[in-house]
Amino acid sequence: MSIFSQLTVNGLIAGSIYALVASGFSLIYGTNKFMHFAHGVSVAVAAYLLYSFFSLAGINFYFSVLLTLIFSGVFGLLMYRGIYLPLQNKKASNVILLIASIGILILVENLIQIIYGADVKVINFIEVAQGLNFFGAIITPLQIVIILSSVILFVSLYFFMKKTRLGRDMRAVADNKELASIVGINYKRVASYSFIIGSVLAGIAGILIGLEQNLRPLMGTDLIIRGFTGAVIGGITSVPASILGSYILGFAENYGIWFLPSGYKDAIAFALLLIFLLFRPRGLFGLKREVEK
Repeated sequence: MSIFSQLTVNGLIAGSIYALVASGFSLIYGTNKFMHFAHGVSVAVAAYLLYSFFSLAGINFYFSVLLTLIFSGVFGLLMYRGIYLPLQNKKASNVILLIASIGILILVENLIQIIYGADVKVINFIEVAQGLNFFGAIITPLQIVIILSSVILFVSLYFFMKKTRLGRDMRAVADNKELASIVGINYKRVASYSFIIGSVLAGIAGILIGLEQNLRPLMGTDLIIRGFTGAVIGGITSVPASILGSYILGFAENYGIWFLPSGYKDAIAFALLLIFLLFRPRGLFGLKREVEK
């Protein structure tokens, strides 16, 4: 029973991190309709920004977090305004935008490695604490913070999308960009905000990951694979579905290593991605009509 409880807790923690990445990815995809794989490097940039502000510059931790989130949003906006929008204005296809996103991912990861080096970095803010026993599973206070923070953010994001004017505009653009333009919605402004909000979500993921794990220059690639897989499992066109899909991935990975060696976690993620792309590309909760468009 304790093994099952531990794997459940581990899956919940992993799913929370994947969902933060997937929700931002899905939000950007919904309003722009192209694969922004450079979203993964937004997570890495945020983690290294926090390391720079707090560990290197010695700035107060909470002010460092605020600066990290601000710069994360600016980084996302610069990617859209500086690279994607000019390509869209030149009528570039989604394939070109996909290649551009992969180029940004590789470029920024290499810049991180040049600036910070290839060795791992650690943000020494929270001291290692004794884990708490939760129904036979061990969970640390930081991991509890990760889970609770993620849930609060997802609920806030849901109400933002449902209750605010900007959220309604985003849903309108995601549903039909041309019709949204006819009724007076500036889809370029909405796209800019989607990159800002999505990158801030990636920044939060980067902060939480940086506090719990070591920082690596190539961490963005690993995370975007998980975030993309979670989005595909749930339904890439829907933010709530992407979040649910990410938790399914987190549980699948951790329950899977009950029967397989832990090194097969990556194989489980890729197998699920391949299965859903082949047999159910709209995901478990996605809308068929949106994929057909």
